[in-house]
Amino acid sequence: DLTRLRLIDHGCEITDGLAELYATLSFARPEKKKAYREPIHRMYDRILEIGRDPLGMMYQSIEPKTGEHSASICDTWGYNYYGIYTVYLIDGTEKYREAVRHVLSSLDQMADHDWRGADAFADSIEGAINLHAREPFEATAKYIDAQIPMMWGNQKADGVVEGWHGDGNSARTAIMYALWKTQGTSVSNWRSDLRFGAVAQDGLLYVVVAAEEPWEGRLRFDRPRHREFLNLPIDFTRINQFPEWYTVDSDAEYRVTTIGGTSEVLTGQQMRDGMPLRVCLLYTSPSPRDED
Repeated sequence: DLTRLRLIDHGCEITDGLAELYATLSFARPEKKKAYREPIHRMYDRILEIGRDPLGMMYQSIEPKTGEHSASICDTWGYNYYGIYTVYLIDGTEKYREAVRHVLSSLDQMADHDWRGADAFADSIEGAINLHAREPFEATAKYIDAQIPMMWGNQKADGVVEGWHGDGNSARTAIMYALWKTQGTSVSNWRSDLRFGAVAQDGLLYVVVAAEEPWEGRLRFDRPRHREFLNLPIDFTRINQFPEWYTVDSDAEYRVTTIGGTSEVLTGQQMRDGMPLRVCLLYTSPSPRDED
């Protein structure tokens, strides 16, 4: 019933807040959730009807009564889809999931888009990462990998990005990007020459660790933080969260195999605490073309 609804900051937080309330009520007050079902679906149906371009990108604002919209799209497009995806998780409304999958599968066409400012890049990349954790597409991965250097390009030599509190958005998004590339793993005994990354495929997690000099430390694995830290019954999409990638349950057992063929079974708690790891250097005879 609004004359005008902003889908860019911070209007998206209003609709997302209603979706979070809806998710909460579905577990805490089912009778109230039932009363809210029709209006929240009507709200999102109208946003999807008039609020997005052919690629699925959201406009900066819409006029629900007339169907008009702004000419420009918003960097918080992903934030708007958080609420839509949350309602899908609660009600199983397939058209809401398909709306999310449509925009994600088209994102590679936006890889070169200039959002004009580090904070705007951060918001857009964050939205892509958080949704990619739920609905992975190669097009989304290409978009994120293309956009993150553009965001980093705004950082100056002294570390300052734009010199306001929005710099925190760039920092958070950079951390989110790193956690995606490591699938939530981390290492202790950090060193600047250490490199590690991870990829999940077909139910297995592949981790690569390398260093320029011999290294010993521990590789730690993530846990279902939404359940253990926040007491949430489901991991619904929400603004500024750090997505969960590869998580381990404390009481479960996991088989760990090294590239050398050694294998052992560890509990989830052992993997959370950190499994001992050693990186050794392999020396080979230099080729005739090597000058050093």
